[in-house]
Amino acid sequence: MNNMEQKYLSLYHSGELRQRVERLETRLSSCDICPRKCGVNRLKNEHGYCHSGYLPVVSSYCAHHGEEPAISGHNGSGTIFFANCNMKCAFCQNFQISQNWQDQQYHEINCQTLAEQMIYLQDTLKCHNINFVSPSHFVPQIVRAVLLAIPLGLKIPLVYNTNGYDSRDTLRELEEIIGIYLPDIKYASNKWAKKFSDTENYVEHSRFAIKEMYRQAGNLIVDKKGIAQKGLIVRHLILPHGLADSRESLTWLANEISPDITLSIMSQYLPQNRAPQILPISRKITVSEYNEVTLLLEELGMENGWLQGMDSPEAYVPDFNRKNHPFTTETE
Repeated sequence: MNNMEQKYLSLYHSGELRQRVERLETRLSSCDICPRKCGVNRLKNEHGYCHSGYLPVVSSYCAHHGEEPAISGHNGSGTIFFANCNMKCAFCQNFQISQNWQDQQYHEINCQTLAEQMIYLQDTLKCHNINFVSPSHFVPQIVRAVLLAIPLGLKIPLVYNTNGYDSRDTLRELEEIIGIYLPDIKYASNKWAKKFSDTENYVEHSRFAIKEMYRQAGNLIVDKKGIAQKGLIVRHLILPHGLADSRESLTWLANEISPDITLSIMSQYLPQNRAPQILPISRKITVSEYNEVTLLLEELGMENGWLQGMDSPEAYVPDFNRKNHPFTTETE
């Protein structure tokens, strides 16, 4: 029995996991699960900013080989893509499922089905982990699915793959449930967060969230094969014209979290969604913009993690019309 399986069973048999489910679902009656705190009654299928009611909405689940090497490994990451989102990034590469909410309602499933999808990814596809993509607005449903999956044999780490706009109170309910946190740090300026992602106070909330994630999970721990077992990996997407304020964000991470933190620096920016019509973000990044960030990493002494090369960003763009294989580099 591995360490994560022991933790799951302890939470399950003590009754603590069920108590967390009950607390989280109670909060859905006047929803405050994410920082928007819309206050709608999602138990009665009222919709707030994320256009999501009580049932989770899953657009795709598959073995994904395009995540960071420690997440994907050889067998792939068992990725569950939730539809809808609590942000509206103008450049979102997942816009087919994150913002076209009218087309997603038929993807509603119950929590038992979500639990069974997790076990399928673990037992049939032999994935290294269960990777929840855009989970922030479905935390109560995820925790209930975990409650249902443990008796079915859940034993691999869970990955919380998020835009970073998370509630610290909600994250605290995930302690010992989530093994690996994979947040974005998108902006160091609320001005740009509002302009390009329709999000107030992103900087404060994302930094509170990352601090809480680090408190729970610490620095990345991998097994003998280099597969992540526990820890925090922070993603940072380089934006054109320095709009991600990479220097400020990375300096904050080095000073306030740890210079040993594991980073995933992404150069894959490609104008998607509404971005081609918005001049400052309507182009790819330049070599000089990329080099500026690589030099910054050296300056800050941040050596752990991954740095994407300046390869074709198109390779990273999914097509969710290919439900179980949304990435074009992966075959059916």
